[in-house]
Amino acid sequence: MDGRDLVRSVKAVGSAGVAQGLRTVRAAWRRRRADAVGLPSRGAERARVPGAVRDVEPGPGGGVVRFARSELRITVAGNGAVFWGWDGAGPEPSYALAGPCPEPDPRAVLEPDKDGGWRVVAERVTLGVSRHGAIEVRTPGGVPLRRDLPPRWWEPDDGGPARWSQRSEVAADARFFGLGGRAGGPRLRDGAYRLWNTDPGHAFGPGDDPLHVTMPVQLVVAEAGTHLVFHDNSWDGTVTLREGAEGAGSGHDRAGASEFRVDGGPLRCWVIVGTPARVAHVWSSLTGPAAVPPAWALGHHHAGWGSGGEQEVRRIVAGYHEHELPLDAVHLDTDHHDAHQVFTVDEDRYPKLPVLAEELRRDGIRLVSGVEPAVRAVPGNAVYDGGTAADAFVRDSSGRLVRGVARPGEAVFPDFTHARVRQWWGGLYRERLGRGFAGFRHDMNEPTSFAAFGETTLPRSARHALEGRGGDHRQAHNVYALCMAEAAYEGLRDLVPEERPFLFSRSGWAGTQRYGGTWSGDVATGWPGLRASLSLVLGLGLCGVPYSGPDVGGSAGGPSPELYLRRLQLGSRLPLFRTHASPRAERGEPWEFGPEVLEHARVALVERRRLLPYFVTLAHLARRTGAPYVRPLWWSAPEDRALRDCEDAFLLGDGLLVAPVLDPGTDRRAVRLPRGRWYDTATGRAYEGPGQVLVDAPLARIPVLARAGAVIPVRGEGGGLELEVWAPAQGRTGGGLVVPDAGDGWEEPELERYATRWQDGEVVVEREREDGAGEPSHPVRIRGLGAS
Repeated sequence: MDGRDLVRSVKAVGSAGVAQGLRTVRAAWRRRRADAVGLPSRGAERARVPGAVRDVEPGPGGGVVRFARSELRITVAGNGAVFWGWDGAGPEPSYALAGPCPEPDPRAVLEPDKDGGWRVVAERVTLGVSRHGAIEVRTPGGVPLRRDLPPRWWEPDDGGPARWSQRSEVAADARFFGLGGRAGGPRLRDGAYRLWNTDPGHAFGPGDDPLHVTMPVQLVVAEAGTHLVFHDNSWDGTVTLREGAEGAGSGHDRAGASEFRVDGGPLRCWVIVGTPARVAHVWSSLTGPAAVPPAWALGHHHAGWGSGGEQEVRRIVAGYHEHELPLDAVHLDTDHHDAHQVFTVDEDRYPKLPVLAEELRRDGIRLVSGVEPAVRAVPGNAVYDGGTAADAFVRDSSGRLVRGVARPGEAVFPDFTHARVRQWWGGLYRERLGRGFAGFRHDMNEPTSFAAFGETTLPRSARHALEGRGGDHRQAHNVYALCMAEAAYEGLRDLVPEERPFLFSRSGWAGTQRYGGTWSGDVATGWPGLRASLSLVLGLGLCGVPYSGPDVGGSAGGPSPELYLRRLQLGSRLPLFRTHASPRAERGEPWEFGPEVLEHARVALVERRRLLPYFVTLAHLARRTGAPYVRPLWWSAPEDRALRDCEDAFLLGDGLLVAPVLDPGTDRRAVRLPRGRWYDTATGRAYEGPGQVLVDAPLARIPVLARAGAVIPVRGEGGGLELEVWAPAQGRTGGGLVVPDAGDGWEEPELERYATRWQDGEVVVEREREDGAGEPSHPVRIRGLGAS
C-alpha cells in the first residue's frame, strides 16, 4: 500500500477517515507479512510439455491418451459437452458444476486418427488429438472450430503448484465474448483480461478491467459455428485475445488466438459446440438452472446510500405515489446497520423497521437489505462471538484469525468454502427476515476492503477449507462470493421453504446463477458508463447469468437530466431494474430532474410494469433453457457478421429488439436489424431486415421494435394477463411462449405455446396443445395490421 492508496482509503470512509486510514495501513502490512511467511518462494522452475504419445486407454465416452510427460483424459458427456483434463485432472470436484458430472456418451469412442494421432467422434462434435498433444475441435462435417496447442507447465524445483499456459487458435472471422462482466465489451477486443474478481475502488467505465465478476468462460462465434470453452480453474489468471484477419480472397488468413495463463490449479476444460441457444442450454445443464426471481423482483427497485432512516424511506415512497410512478422494492444499503455491522439495525434511525416493512408490503413494495461478509471483530458483537465459537472465520497459515479493514472497521471474514460455515451463515438471515426484509443484496464480497482496492482483503496465503481439500486464498478468492450466495440461498430456503429466495451479488463466478443474479457495482455516471452498463449485462448473460443490471443514475455524481432519462429508459428494459441515488448526487429520484424528465420517466416505468408478464416468462425460460433475457442481435444468426459486430442494441427475449440511446443529443439513431419484419412499437411502422435503418429516438423514448409474428404477454389495464400479438408478414407464421406467473413459491407453471398465422385476411392466434390447437387462454390484441 502506497501513499495514494492511503489517501483513497481516507476519502472512502469519510469523517472517520484518518483513524480508518491508519487501520488500513496496518491491515495492508499484516497482509503482506502473512504472505511473506505463508507462501512458498518461487525459485527455479522446470518447463514441461506433454511429449509424444505413448499409449491410449479407451473408456466410456472417450478415454485416456498417455504422453511421455503427461496424460490427457477425454470424456464426451451424454448432453454433448466435451471434457478434457491434463495430468489426470477430472471434472470433479468443481464449484461450477451443479451436481455430479454428466454420464458419458457410450456412442463416443476413442479411435486412431491420421499421423499417429487419435480422435473421438460424437454426434455433434469431433475431437482430434495429435501425437504431441494438440487438440482440435471440429464440427461433425469436419470444419475446424478451435485448435489448442500442446500446453506448457512451469513446475517449481522445490515443489508447489505449477503455472501453466494454453494457447489456442480459432477461425479468422471469429469474435470473442464472455469472460464474465467486462465493461469494454460485449465483443472482447485484442488485449489481456485478468481473471481475478476485483473492486476497482472507483466508479468504473469501459477502460476498467478486471471488475467484480470474472469467469474463465469464452463464447467464440464464427461463420463455421459457435462454441463455448470453460477452463474450470479458479486461480488467478489471464486470458490474452487476438482477433484474426481474413486475407480477402488471398488465402492468407491469420487465425484468431487465445492464450490462457494461470498461476496454479488443474488444466481442465469443457467445450460445448452448437447454436447459441443449444450452447446456453447445455451450459445451464452443467452449471445449474438460473434461479427465478419472485415477480416483484422483476419490477422497479429504488436504492440509495444514506437512506436517512424510516422517515426518509417514507418520503421517497410517498414521492413515487404522489407522482404516480410504479415502485416494487426499496433497498436499504449497509448504512442502515448499527455501525455498519451486518445482521443488526440502527435502532435510532429505524426504531420500528418491521412495522415499516409491513406498511410497504401492503402497498406492494418489498424491502431489500444490503449484506456484506465483513464481521466487526469486537467481543460482544453477537455475529463475531457466534462465528468465533463456530470456528467460522478465515485464518492465516499460522492459525491466527485474518483481520482486514471494511465498513465496520477492523473485521474478520467467514470461510464460505466450508459447508458448516455456510450453514451457520445461512441461519443468520432469520434476523433479516424478522425485520421484514424480503430480498438481499450482497456487496463487498470479492472480498474487498478499504485497505485493498484492486486487490483482496485476505492474504493470498490465508487458509480455506475448500470442502475439506484444504488450500489458500489463491484458489478460494474467485469462488468466495459464489459460496456466500450458496450459504444465503440455502439458508433462506430452510427458513422460508414456501418462497423462492431473492438475492443478488456484486461478485460471483461460474454457476452463480443457481442462487440469484448480479448487479454492476459502481458504474460511472457519464455516457461511457451507460455503454459499460449494457456491456456487463450482455456479457454476463452469455456466461450463464441471466439476471443482472446496473445502477440507474450511476455512482459518482449526478447525471444530467438527459443522461438520467436515457439510463432509466435502458434500465427499464434490463432484467434487474434499479434506480440509484448516488451519495454524491444532488438528486436521485425522477421528479427531481424537472417536469419533462418526470413525464418521460413515468412512461418508461409504466411500460416496465406493463411488460412484467414478459419478464416473468423470460425468467422461467432462462431457468428451463439457459437462454438469457438480454441477448446479442446475432443470437439467432451467428453467421451474420454485421450482427456479430453490433454492440449498441440487443434482443429482449425472442420478441423485442431494444436500441438504447448511448450518446448525448441524439434524437434519431441507426438500428441494425436481423432478418425478418420488425415493427416500431411506438409508431407501428414496419421495417425489413436484414439491414440497417434510421429510427426516431426522441427524448421521450428509445426505439423498441417487435418481431413480426411475436406473441408478447403483457399486463392489461385491469391487471390481468393479455397477449400482444404483432402481425406476421403476409404468407408467414409466428408464435411465442408464455409462462403465467404462478406466485412466489416453487410451483412449476405451465408453459403455453402460441402460433400466429394469416387466414382469410385475418390474423389467427391459437394455443398449441397436445390434443391440437385451441383458443388462446388470455385476451388478444393484434398490432401492426396497418403498418406500411
